[in-house]
Amino acid sequence: MKILRLSLISLMTCLLFSFLTIAFSPVPAKFPAAQAQGKPGKKPKKKKPNTTDGRNRKTGKKPVVKDPGLAKYAIYQKTAPRPQRATAVETSLPLNIAKGSRIAFIGNTLFDRAQDFAYFEAFLHQHLPDHELEVRNLTWSADSIEAQPRPANFADSEQHLTLAKADIIFAAYGFNESFAGKAGIEDFRKKLAQYVADLKTKAFNGKTAARIVLVSPIANENIKGVKAADLNNPNIKLYTAVIQQVASSQDVGYANTYSATEAAMTSPGDDLTINGAHLNARGYEVFSEALFKQVIGKNPPAVNEALRQAVIEKNKQFFYRYRPVNTFYYTGGRNRSYGYLDFLPAMRNFDIMVANRDKRIWALARGKKVPKEIDDSNVPPLPQTTQSRGANRWMSPADEKKAFKVDPRFEVNLFAGEVEFPELACPIQMRWDSRGRLWVSCSTTYPHVYPGNEPNDKIVILEDTNRDGRADKSTVFADNLHIPLSFVLGDGGVYVSEEPHLSFIKDTDGDGKADYRRKIFTGFGCEDSHHALHDFVWSPDGDIIFRESIFHHTQVETAYGPVRQQNSGWFRFEPRSHRLTPFGTYHSTNPWGVTFDDWGQHVASHPVYAQAFHSLDPVYPKQHPKPAGLRAYSGTCGQEFVDFKTFPEELQGGYIKARYKPTNRIEFHRWKETEFGYDEEYVSDIIFSSNLSFIPVDIRFGPRGAMYVADWYNPVKGHAQYSLRDERRDRHSGRIWRITAKGKKLQEPPRIHGASVAELIRILERPEYRYRYWAKREIRERDPGVVEKTLDSWVAGLNANDPRLDHHRLEAVWTYRSIDKSRPELLRKLLGAGNQKARAAAVHQLRYWHGEFPDALKLLNRAANDDNSIVRMEAVIAASYLGSREALDSVMDVFQRPIGGHLAYAAGCALGSSTLARHTAGKKDYDISGLIKKARSVSRFREPEVNARQAQFDTQRDLKLVKISCKPEVMKFTVEQFAVKTGQPVKLVFTNPDATDHNLVIVRPDALSEVGMAANEMARDPKNANSDFIPGSKKALIIEATPMIGPTRASLVHVLRFKAPAKPGVYPYVCTFPGHWVIMNGIMVVARKLGDVPGMLAARKPAQVKEWKLKDFAGASFKHDEKAVMRGMQAFMKARCDQCHAIAGHGINLGPDLSDVAKRHKGQKLLQQILEPSTEIGEKYASFQFILKSGKILTGVVARENSNVFAVITNLLSPKDITRIRKKDILRKVPAKLSPMPRGLANTLSREEIIDLVISLEAGGYKLPGHLEHKHHKEK
Repeated sequence: MKILRLSLISLMTCLLFSFLTIAFSPVPAKFPAAQAQGKPGKKPKKKKPNTTDGRNRKTGKKPVVKDPGLAKYAIYQKTAPRPQRATAVETSLPLNIAKGSRIAFIGNTLFDRAQDFAYFEAFLHQHLPDHELEVRNLTWSADSIEAQPRPANFADSEQHLTLAKADIIFAAYGFNESFAGKAGIEDFRKKLAQYVADLKTKAFNGKTAARIVLVSPIANENIKGVKAADLNNPNIKLYTAVIQQVASSQDVGYANTYSATEAAMTSPGDDLTINGAHLNARGYEVFSEALFKQVIGKNPPAVNEALRQAVIEKNKQFFYRYRPVNTFYYTGGRNRSYGYLDFLPAMRNFDIMVANRDKRIWALARGKKVPKEIDDSNVPPLPQTTQSRGANRWMSPADEKKAFKVDPRFEVNLFAGEVEFPELACPIQMRWDSRGRLWVSCSTTYPHVYPGNEPNDKIVILEDTNRDGRADKSTVFADNLHIPLSFVLGDGGVYVSEEPHLSFIKDTDGDGKADYRRKIFTGFGCEDSHHALHDFVWSPDGDIIFRESIFHHTQVETAYGPVRQQNSGWFRFEPRSHRLTPFGTYHSTNPWGVTFDDWGQHVASHPVYAQAFHSLDPVYPKQHPKPAGLRAYSGTCGQEFVDFKTFPEELQGGYIKARYKPTNRIEFHRWKETEFGYDEEYVSDIIFSSNLSFIPVDIRFGPRGAMYVADWYNPVKGHAQYSLRDERRDRHSGRIWRITAKGKKLQEPPRIHGASVAELIRILERPEYRYRYWAKREIRERDPGVVEKTLDSWVAGLNANDPRLDHHRLEAVWTYRSIDKSRPELLRKLLGAGNQKARAAAVHQLRYWHGEFPDALKLLNRAANDDNSIVRMEAVIAASYLGSREALDSVMDVFQRPIGGHLAYAAGCALGSSTLARHTAGKKDYDISGLIKKARSVSRFREPEVNARQAQFDTQRDLKLVKISCKPEVMKFTVEQFAVKTGQPVKLVFTNPDATDHNLVIVRPDALSEVGMAANEMARDPKNANSDFIPGSKKALIIEATPMIGPTRASLVHVLRFKAPAKPGVYPYVCTFPGHWVIMNGIMVVARKLGDVPGMLAARKPAQVKEWKLKDFAGASFKHDEKAVMRGMQAFMKARCDQCHAIAGHGINLGPDLSDVAKRHKGQKLLQQILEPSTEIGEKYASFQFILKSGKILTGVVARENSNVFAVITNLLSPKDITRIRKKDILRKVPAKLSPMPRGLANTLSREEIIDLVISLEAGGYKLPGHLEHKHHKEK
């Protein structure tokens, strides 16, 4: 109840911070160029019901009459009986078990997994063959004494014990609690004592109090990849002692299985666990023998295998009854619509079937022969379901194809269907293997198992052996699966979803069929089988990502502690270490489809831009707020980016997705970077069908570049709309469609299966994401030592002039991590890359390799100050993974820059994560909502709507997108250089959040001063006060220009679209508002190939002229004129004075405003301040030495401070690099004797330039004419 109350509070809190998630449903588009785009915040028009949809038609059938007698089979928290109080009885061991006793197991995964092996229960039946014991397993993965979350309205353990009429209870707790360490021991002691005191006074059997046996946790063991014994045994041992003490004080039984398993866990031989913490079959045999010996006081009999298998069968049927799939329709919010007839007759029948199996167990225990088949003839048939709605029309594959409206650029054929391959019925997901075979998971069990049926879902392998575009061979790799919503190939087998389990299956004997099966994790939510555990995908860096949706309550026990999540979220599973990490939880609906873009950005459906949702979860059961205003979909399945040349050029870089509701189509979208994230733009449909039985549920590019669509063809669609047991649900149809582009040849894929490691690594240079994905999957299965050595050689041999160099390096970083290796120096190169996409991906990896960097916090802070919002977003998310107070402080600068959209959401979630929230709670310095509100940008900075010509320009394959803004109050562009190839199409988005108007003018090489001075001349005429200050007389020198944009103009954003010049060179761009041009400028480097850019930039670097002394300027004259002032301001920039000083409001106030210095000093005295900066140091601008308690000494200028931290700049030439020093770590703070301004900064200037600099400083910089003063807000 406590957990449920907290969940409700969390949900209400989230609603306060969010609006309804925007769901976009594109309209049908004409082919190929029609466009439609959803508009945020616009109310959809009320439409008449679509009568072609069977859900909107009545059947005319009368509702089925409900049998009121079925109500007793409903076990709801609101109505199920609770036990009466009774006098406690002492429980002593060995245990005396009466005939007919009812025994119940409660607790965590130790007993939960035991039902799959059944050794202990089999021993009990064999020991007492005439006692007809009833044993019920009421455990739940990761349960603790205090945390026992359950589906909505699901009866609690006390109610289930009452229904089981438990006489004896075995309770296993302590393992999950032990992760609180020594600090949690006394709390555990108190809560366990209270729990046992209450439990032992309940008459669950209606007569007497139950007898209780507390079972300790087992010892953990060290296995490859998981040192669970080292991590956990010290704490487990402490908590085991507490359990023993509580058992003694409460007069209940106690079984110490920790001591009994500790020796076995350290003995040589096979592992006894699957992950260091959870037992395998042999482990459960050892555990059960030890438990039996302690409880009964003698050695167990040799196990009767037939009896054990009978117990396992009984446990399975009881599990279907106790923990049914689709619980939200049984106990939860949707149980009133169809739940009565869907579930209650089934619950009755499961009860009968379990009783039948109890009798079979008793007979076997007595040594009697039993029939091979279990007799369930006493199980009544299930009643008919209500069919108040119509179903959609069923069509043959040929007729269904005729109903497709196909983009004329493409053609569609049936790759495989149920006629040729009956085993393909009800396909869900597809994956390609390294041999070019298509694997498909299929489920006829969906939506769940009913009494008398067994799950027989399959993974089918389809092959096109003659390459004619149609499958001609099918193999069933695995059957008897349970609703395999998703799967991935890897590690020599298949990881597959089998709610509530994550399983691993593989073929060990080479016959092409799975013969090995292991539950890796258990405890995932089962409330709605439509969106339970799904969307399995290998991340670019070698982890498995998957998710679930609303209604679900997941709690999974791991060797690193319990993992809990509710109502939707993501998980990251690292197979080598068995680590499971939850992240990105928020209230989402029906989220299907997942992929990654070229640079590893995570793309999904709800939300579309999933990368912004990677912050670690808040403290359970809280969730992150809903993403107000960010694009999110319910009703789409699958995404694939277009990077195969087999598809049209105009689609390259966009992506294709499948939509299964409310209409059924295959859509094409553009993928575009926005101000604070990424977004999609709907363009058109590739397939549209009016036949709503067409349900596309997955799409995948095949190895030769054709697109494949899995079609869950079914006239009935939906859980809430139809009975789960509706007899019209199609369990026979299933189709795979193939899409190819007309006039395009398919390509030959690279060899992956059987390729050498070197060949596989070279595939990482390919532009096709799927080839790289398949190659890395294969690489992970090779010898890590060979991979590491080969990868080192490949990286060393990369071409420095390759335009994809950063991407190749990134693929290397991802591959190193996938084999548990690291190369921090390679990552450091990417962290400083010129490509912002590479920097963003590198910061993402800093989450995992931060321990390899002594300056990790400095790197994180630099990323938080990056000009690109995606890089800043990755920084603040990464801080949630580091989790320290220092990591939090290092990214707080993200709130000092423009913020909104995905960045604002990610920042809020990161600071609300469990790891960072502990540092922010109750602290005024971390008023997150206030910080976001203060820094949030508004929608005025969105690009204007595009016309058809502009849209066509934007779809060019080699388009260079450049986003340049104005740094508020600094008189700087956010991007001061970018590079393009000659003739390359360029889209330049220019925004101005500053308080002053600015423009952006691109000029010819060496024309900056000439154009700038001409703009100054324009300022003399008052008629030009409202002009754009683009001098017409210099038109021949201007390449492209925006108008003035800003607070006094019509817009804050302007977009330039142009072709880069054909002649290589360095083209300046500048704001030509009078006086701005000397400060506010940048360069566009145009090169024939991008590899030429470093050399072109190196040629421009100012060389040292001379180490100037004051005597070199004897007799210098400082005559003022406007040209000298402007030349002096150029010298101000060339010497990088603007990095630390302001003049006339231009620059950064780290040092004194030089206009003020010039008021005190003139001529030679002012010159001395430039050449000999330590002559006189202003107290306000002194630097300090910080002597830390650790013995370390740091020197720098204090940029800002709060009550806890000094933010210090240790290098004034890198003012973005902030070092945060906690005041409590400081021993002494001492003023430095030298000026923070280093000597020699003027050595790159000529004598004339230095004289002009002094003149400019004396004049206080360029003075605007009076009629322009009101147009210029003085920079601060």
